[in-house]
Amino acid sequence: MNRRESLKALGITVVSTGVLVEGCKTKDSEPKVKDLSVAKPGRQDFEVERNEKLKNEKFFTDNEMATITILADMIIPKDGKSGSASDAKVPEFIEFIAKDRPEEFEVPLRGGLRWIDLQSFKRYNNPFKDCTKQQQLELVDQIAYPANAKPDMKQGVAFFDKLRGLVATGFFTSKMGVEDLGYVGNRPNRWEGVPQDVIKQYGLENISFDLFRDKKPV
Repeated sequence: MNRRESLKALGITVVSTGVLVEGCKTKDSEPKVKDLSVAKPGRQDFEVERNEKLKNEKFFTDNEMATITILADMIIPKDGKSGSASDAKVPEFIEFIAKDRPEEFEVPLRGGLRWIDLQSFKRYNNPFKDCTKQQQLELVDQIAYPANAKPDMKQGVAFFDKLRGLVATGFFTSKMGVEDLGYVGNRPNRWEGVPQDVIKQYGLENISFDLFRDKKPV
């Protein structure tokens, strides 16, 4: 599970919050404003309020979140270039997405987490989070590679595939993940003038292009 090769194309889900204006009044009749975070362009008030509501709700149990964190860090571990998935708060991202799109993620993720705990109990007499790292790797190896998985591992393969996609999306859309990719976006460049080989190709050696050389972008 090489973190540099785990994702070629990302499905991006933007998660943001803003400012919620409460309806109550203070004694001097000024509206009370609760600054929840920096407002994000393009977000309407109802979206901001809904996102904040979802953030304050809890779906996964502590045991489930611990398991998600372990699995996420197995998929994208810390290395010499950047932190792990949990360092980029990917488990929190997964928690939010499960609540944001429950029809798509709640049942598959919760079912998969129960499946992996059941398999851990059968093999090691412990829930997944309490198994040794070697035991955790042994179990994950059986579901991380679909082409090599046994038929009775089908449910685990489907769960891990969905989780891996969420981990990659959560990491590579975070500040840490964007820096990990080395993506810098559009930047102004500096035009150094018409290349000499092009000038020569079109027989324009006697025309001065100095007027356009070394110009800074407007």
